[in-house]
Amino acid sequence: MEKTKALLERYKKVMVPNYAPMEFLPVSGQGTWMTDVEGRRVLDMAGGIAVLGLGHCPGEVVAALKEQSEKLWHVSNYFANLPQIELAELLCQLTGFEKVFFANSGSEANEAALKLARRYAFDKLGPEKNQILSFHKSFHGRTLFTVTAGGQESYRKGFGPLPPQMVYGHYNDCKDLEKLVGDQTCAIIMEPIMAEGGVYPATAEFAQTARALCDKFGALLIFDEVQSGVGRTGSLYCYQQLGVEPDVLTSAKALGSGFPVSAMMTRDRFAQTLQPGTHGCTFGGNPLACATAKATLELISKPELLANVRDRGAQLVAGLHKLNDRYQLFGQVRGLGLLVGAELNATYQGKAKAFVNKALAQGLLLLVAGPDVLRFAPSLAISQAEVALGLELLEKGIIETLKEL
Repeated sequence: MEKTKALLERYKKVMVPNYAPMEFLPVSGQGTWMTDVEGRRVLDMAGGIAVLGLGHCPGEVVAALKEQSEKLWHVSNYFANLPQIELAELLCQLTGFEKVFFANSGSEANEAALKLARRYAFDKLGPEKNQILSFHKSFHGRTLFTVTAGGQESYRKGFGPLPPQMVYGHYNDCKDLEKLVGDQTCAIIMEPIMAEGGVYPATAEFAQTARALCDKFGALLIFDEVQSGVGRTGSLYCYQQLGVEPDVLTSAKALGSGFPVSAMMTRDRFAQTLQPGTHGCTFGGNPLACATAKATLELISKPELLANVRDRGAQLVAGLHKLNDRYQLFGQVRGLGLLVGAELNATYQGKAKAFVNKALAQGLLLLVAGPDVLRFAPSLAISQAEVALGLELLEKGIIETLKEL
């Protein structure tokens, strides 16, 4: 561990201390596996926080990136470019949306969605219609606007004054939602799966209630699929399983296989609000990002890959239930496809990081979703054998953790 310790000391000397990196410093990855500076090889079921939809360094995406890198990297949005047009066309074809705005991150895509909602209401319905409804425990990004839209006080603390006219409801509570939406509401922003907040899937009834209320009061329904999108739940986007179509859809993370790219998709009648000068992004839609994202999307949208997501997700959930039968750890196992959360029961509340650290020592990389939830977001191409191995390594980590609790 000497190399790791030395490099982390160098990191601490030069980096702003807003992160707390694990004692594993990766140098290479292939598929579902990563290797660190010490030569340790781990099974990656964290996927860069649901970013590596095709695993590390997927060959066809690497080839697309290399090919574009020898042609054109950046031109600015004074110009259109072919990869940008082709990616936008593919997104519209696969989702049914009509217009796309490109940026670099989920925060920026959500920022664009919220600005669109405010500006559309201002232009069409009047300046007093400016209230945005979000949900407690939600997460929508780190800009001042999106961190305010997120329903986690700890992320907002100390950054005030915050943008006003934000209201927070209780997720999956239809009656609470009905009380909060009214004539002032310009948008509801929601995650079809509340990921950072503990991996809670929205019920179809809740999503449909949100849609009906937006229709009733002339508000935009924004689905934040930064984490749940691009195949993660077994459909290309999670909303496709809920029987509801949003007015605005945001996508990032897995869209570029780790290359920074994000998209906001919407209908033409809403998009017309954002005329030249109203919004922009210097790097958004650059040729290199768009070529990489197009190659990613072409692979992830294949029916056989989406079927693997559903099958491996079912295998993972079944395996977690079997582990729970043996060790009585979890109060709930939740999720869709390969976005799965296992919530620790009352006996082990607050100990999620301890289990994650012991799993890493056994050769398995996991995530947390808050202090009580183990989160799994592996490559969508993970094999049956790799899921089985992951469960074996997790069990070894559980045994070691329980020895110390």
